[in-house]
Amino acid sequence: MEELKVKLDVFEGPLDLLLHLIKTLEIDIYDIPIAQITDQYMAYIHSMKVLDLEIAGDYIVMAATLMSIKSKLLIPQVAESIATDSDYCEEVDPREQLVTQLLEYRKYKYAATVLREKESVREQFFTREPANLEHVKADFVPLEENEITMIDLFLAVHEVIQRKKEVEYYDDVSITADSYTIEEKLANISERLTRLDVQEALVFSELFTVANRSEIVTTFMAILELMKAGMVVAKQTASHQPIMLYRNFNK
Repeated sequence: MEELKVKLDVFEGPLDLLLHLIKTLEIDIYDIPIAQITDQYMAYIHSMKVLDLEIAGDYIVMAATLMSIKSKLLIPQVAESIATDSDYCEEVDPREQLVTQLLEYRKYKYAATVLREKESVREQFFTREPANLEHVKADFVPLEENEITMIDLFLAVHEVIQRKKEVEYYDDVSITADSYTIEEKLANISERLTRLDVQEALVFSELFTVANRSEIVTTFMAILELMKAGMVVAKQTASHQPIMLYRNFNK
């Protein structure tokens, strides 16, 4: 007698095969025609020429299960009591357990498909080894108390631009040429800083006097150049308070 082997490369198990048949035959998974699905299942099993013994058991057990369900549906249904009250009875559908297994398997099969897709996408990325940032830490200079960051300055300029937009919306629109270059703005602000005492400061927003986008950008660039040169220190007493520009008397 030849050794029995089952090899089903396309399917990962009997539930996978059943789902394939249900989809191919366009069957409602909640109302499976057991006779039809059993015939199709057995036809597929018998059609295989090369069989693998390791997975044969699972497929044969499912075939026996299908035939058992089929036989139960062929005999008259007997109501089974599912409660202590003898007056309350309900017919048990022999397909119920199989349907539950199929629904669970379909859910995890879909999840596995999504994970495989994510794995395929992630394989296109390469992780860089952690870099040694000791030299960066050595150059780090902490902010002084009330000193602000570049982000604070950009947000402050954004506020100025928004206010200018509101003014332009209500005022007559006029087109004017740029009044200043960055060099001229640098000279203007520097001259105003030289007139300041130690405790005095310029209000950041008051330096933007013209309702003109290019003028605002030019002024901001000049302020950044002065800060880069160390001639100006920007501070803020508290959140949402005006940004003040102090002269650096060490320069």
